Amino acid sequence: MIRLAPDVINQLHARIDAHREDIVRFMREICAIPSIDSQIGPVGARIAEEMRRLQFDEVRFDVMGNILGRIGNGARVIVFDSHIDTVGIGDRSQWQWDPFEGKVEGGVLYARGACDEKGSTPGMVYGMALARELGLLDGWTAWYTGNMEEWMDGIAALCFVEHDPQVRPDFVVIGEPTKMQVYRGHKGRIEMKVVAKGRSAHAASNFLGDNALYKLLPVIAGVRDLDARLRTHEFLGKGTITATDLHVSTASINAVPDEATLFIDRRLTFGDTREGALAEVQAIIDQAGAGDVRLEMLTYDEPSYTGFRLTLDKYFPAWALEESHPYVQAALHTTEWVYGQRARTGKWDFSTNGTYWAGRAGIPSIGFGPGDEIYAHTTLDQVRLEDVVSATAFYAALPAVIAAGA
Repeated sequence: MIRLAPDVINQLHARIDAHREDIVRFMREICAIPSIDSQIGPVGARIAEEMRRLQFDEVRFDVMGNILGRIGNGARVIVFDSHIDTVGIGDRSQWQWDPFEGKVEGGVLYARGACDEKGSTPGMVYGMALARELGLLDGWTAWYTGNMEEWMDGIAALCFVEHDPQVRPDFVVIGEPTKMQVYRGHKGRIEMKVVAKGRSAHAASNFLGDNALYKLLPVIAGVRDLDARLRTHEFLGKGTITATDLHVSTASINAVPDEATLFIDRRLTFGDTREGALAEVQAIIDQAGAGDVRLEMLTYDEPSYTGFRLTLDKYFPAWALEESHPYVQAALHTTEWVYGQRARTGKWDFSTNGTYWAGRAGIPSIGFGPGDEIYAHTTLDQVRLEDVVSATAFYAALPAVIAAGA
């Protein structure tokens, strides 16, 4: 195991304990600020306030509206990535407490975004500040990025590297919930749609029309049956395909639909490709033999709340680091050093900004964060506050452990 100065761990934990109430208050305050549908301006401003109070070297919003904080000017660059947007709350009556103010019960904070993923932000922000105080960031430039991710994985990471501030990190820590374990990958995905065209007619004279909805029935069945035949990878698991939505265009509920659109989510394991996934669905369409049916990949071109726009295909590659990778081992050494026991490694079932960091840009990335993804997007959205505080030690120590093993 890589070991650092024996007194540093005690100093780190002592300083975290001294800031415990600040970290918990910060966590509760950012959860109390709604940031639905990538509207992260107000919560970003609150995070900026905390970073300025901790005397970060640079604090600003980027062109997309993500909040950035920097400490140091070293040759090596590490990014701490926490998405601070959330999904909506759904049916308000299903919540037994205010979804933003939340509640604390048994040491657990229940609030929208507590798990996915505001829970990593306090530890990252305080971890960077404490690392600087203890000399754990010597030789590093460390960035915190509080970004929008829920509707387009990786778009904020792409902006960081390729648009503003145009920094290519050496290492990335993704703060999505990992149960305080070290995650090293997840499946990718591609989003697509199948559009069927028909001809409208009055439903009473349906024989005069060409029902677009009927043309999709064999496609839906084919997608359903394809799922069981998809390949499996020993670490990432099995690829999946799911029909997720159906939109019908019709003159009225008494008319034959003249257009119908089927939306498909295809999760990609290693060995799957964008071209191959599209070809599988095209083969289903061809076999169905219905005329005027086309397959399209979905694209994302929504402007951010600042008006910044990127147009991207909704393709997100699978990625994983081997457990033997030096960065994974450094992360495991860090858990052993700061917690007294070595964490396990794992993977997410859902997707993260790692689709860009590691999947597209090839930047070594690991995940570490409080919370369990099973609570993401649910009315039981939650995180253990002790883990929110404890994660601070990992984020503070990791750069020094990496440097010690270089």
